[in-house]
Amino acid sequence: MRKLLRVTRLIFVGLFLLLLGGLGGVFILRAYRQHVTAQRLAILTPNGIDEAMYVPIGGIDQWIQIRGQDRDNPVLLCLHGGPGATWLPLTTVFAPWEKDFTVVQWDQRGAGKSLEASGPSIASTMSIQRMADDGIEVAEFLRAHLKKEKILLLGHSWGSILGVHMVLQRPDLFSAYVGTGQAAQMTRSQQISYAHLLEKARAAGDKNSVQALVGIGPPPFDSIRKVAVYFHELEPYEVEPDRYAQSGLMGRAIFNAPHFSLGDILSRARGFERIPTWSLYQAMLSTDLLSLGSTLKVPVFFFQGTQDEVTEASLVQEYFDKVDAPHKEIVLFEGEGHFAVLTQPGKFLEELDTRVRPFALQH
Repeated sequence: MRKLLRVTRLIFVGLFLLLLGGLGGVFILRAYRQHVTAQRLAILTPNGIDEAMYVPIGGIDQWIQIRGQDRDNPVLLCLHGGPGATWLPLTTVFAPWEKDFTVVQWDQRGAGKSLEASGPSIASTMSIQRMADDGIEVAEFLRAHLKKEKILLLGHSWGSILGVHMVLQRPDLFSAYVGTGQAAQMTRSQQISYAHLLEKARAAGDKNSVQALVGIGPPPFDSIRKVAVYFHELEPYEVEPDRYAQSGLMGRAIFNAPHFSLGDILSRARGFERIPTWSLYQAMLSTDLLSLGSTLKVPVFFFQGTQDEVTEASLVQEYFDKVDAPHKEIVLFEGEGHFAVLTQPGKFLEELDTRVRPFALQH
């Protein structure tokens, strides 16, 4: 018996040491990949800019990253989605844009490094209006800091709601607005998507998904639990580019991102999954941007995936048709979904250069 216990103990110790060795190997590999990525991302041009800092915004410290090969280029402020889904670890995806634009990533209130500075109590202050006001403060800071008359604004998904609010309030700050995964009428969009999803699940004979979807009923949803169930059931039925964006691309980017610690990874997860309140989700999911007015006083561009299951392309087209702007264009990315900006960054950059950059160069 003693011999058996001794052998068992040795086996457990051996497995534990193997586990530790495996984890150590992962950490060593990550450190190496972060080092290689940092070298690849280094800004070496004489007039380049590579800054990252906390800036007092809306009464709290919020994190801003500014990168570009030539500080004389137009400034592009990116509004990430979520709420809470910081784009900081995706710097490698946007690095090619830095030749033609000074790219600014901002960790919004309740997201990423801004969340690390403020703590989770900030959740009670998060609202569309408060965060749009934060965005306007960020734009004003960038104008002064980078000595620009106006800047470009890019909003994705949740960020597109903030972007339209910002442009409506302060059109004088922006040379153009680009929306992608553009929100328009979110309740209608979810109702269309829910019907499509239920149809797909039934066609696939997916009894579990059908049962879950019927159980929560069609939108509008009345609890964050139902929203979570809906997005959980949507995930396996999304177009392949969106599944890749949220798993392979994001996972690899987070693993390789320099200056992105394990604490940063935890903050990103917490900011996306736990911090946004139900009142903020209700406001987001009930958004109808046309109710704010159809006149936008800056050039407007919508870059939209045709297979977007979150912000329905037909409703984006409907919103676009009703928008009154000095100049407007819609560009459809065939076969792409909600994350076309991440899955087709090269094509996205071509469209930015061709269609949007000329308006920035006028200021």
